Amino acid sequence: MLIGIDGNEANVEKRVGVGEYSFELLRQLKESRIQNLEFRIYLKRKPQDDFPKESTNWQYRIIGPRKLWTQIGLPFDLYFHKPKPDVFFTPTHYAPRFSPISTVISVMDLSYIHFPEMFKPSDLYQLKNWTGYSVRNAKKILTISRASKDDIIKLHQVLEEKVVVTYPGIKVKSQMSPPKADQPLAEKSKMQSSKVLKEKYKIEGDYILFVGTLQPRKNIVRLIEAFSRIIHPRGVRAVANHLGGGRMDSPEVNSLVIIGKKGWLYEEIFEAPKKFGVEDRVKFLDFVPDEDLPLFYQNALCFILPSLYEGFGLPVLEAMKYGCPVITSNVSSLPEAGGDAALYVDPKDVSDITDNLRLMIEKPNLRKELIKKGFQQIKKFSWEKTARETLRVLEEVAKK
Repeated sequence: MLIGIDGNEANVEKRVGVGEYSFELLRQLKESRIQNLEFRIYLKRKPQDDFPKESTNWQYRIIGPRKLWTQIGLPFDLYFHKPKPDVFFTPTHYAPRFSPISTVISVMDLSYIHFPEMFKPSDLYQLKNWTGYSVRNAKKILTISRASKDDIIKLHQVLEEKVVVTYPGIKVKSQMSPPKADQPLAEKSKMQSSKVLKEKYKIEGDYILFVGTLQPRKNIVRLIEAFSRIIHPRGVRAVANHLGGGRMDSPEVNSLVIIGKKGWLYEEIFEAPKKFGVEDRVKFLDFVPDEDLPLFYQNALCFILPSLYEGFGLPVLEAMKYGCPVITSNVSSLPEAGGDAALYVDPKDVSDITDNLRLMIEKPNLRKELIKKGFQQIKKFSWEKTARETLRVLEEVAKK
């Protein structure tokens, strides 16, 4: 059986979101070593150096033109290049136009339908039209959460059996081994990693961590406002003591660290620290390489992802993997990702976000409990399982 795959989303240097999903899935499919299966990966340009190496059953096919590749170049090749794949898979919601091959697509989420005002008009037009076409013409649709499946069924009016949930896995971001459930990060190791954060990134003291693309749906402006309520007027201890519930041994939060590359409509995000009077406390670090990201998770007081909507929320599991307690939203797929190992907030309620941040800061035993539960939660997810379930769907479609 020959399986064709669109590998372009993974074929970038800095991978986030669907790019990371695509790459990890490709890597795991290559390692599957299932007999009688061959893979042909279609690309616009030569593969990145970290792509799986070619072999007898794993080949790359580079075709053009780069412009209108999915509309013209790819369909043309699928029609005329022999042998043709038995099934074609795209890990995105952009299926090739006029394809002669039965196609399986992935749809991460339908945030553009729920929050159209948070997208550029040109992007919104493309998302609506191309996703609609792809959903109608795909033989099967893979998605990464039950919440996203329900959305696809309801909003695109497709049969339930056409949509299959394949939860994503979690990768180890660096050569550094994650801490074990019964072995918290050693003090010496934490001191060493703190030194790296200080020298390389100018991060000192206790901090709250956010990781994600800078775009409106991530709800970063409300997060910054909530953070400002904790900081002002005299720091966490003063505010907590004033409320009568503070502890003198509670950590003093020094900063809110925001890691993520620019997405779209991000201007208000960069204006928010000044608006709320915390411009000296909010640190924007852009994209952080995989080898350094675990340092941020392992040293953070807590991780927070207060998104208005997520297809899944991989950073939630990444934080848990590296022993970082999590706060996230109580909407869309995020309770699926977090299970009972996170605190949940109403993402539209700044007071709720503030209260849960304060609770996490003041309760060390709560942090320890969530870390322990997080190590159990991540056992439910693996890229090996994702690849196995994806292959099952592809083989099913190919045999019809």
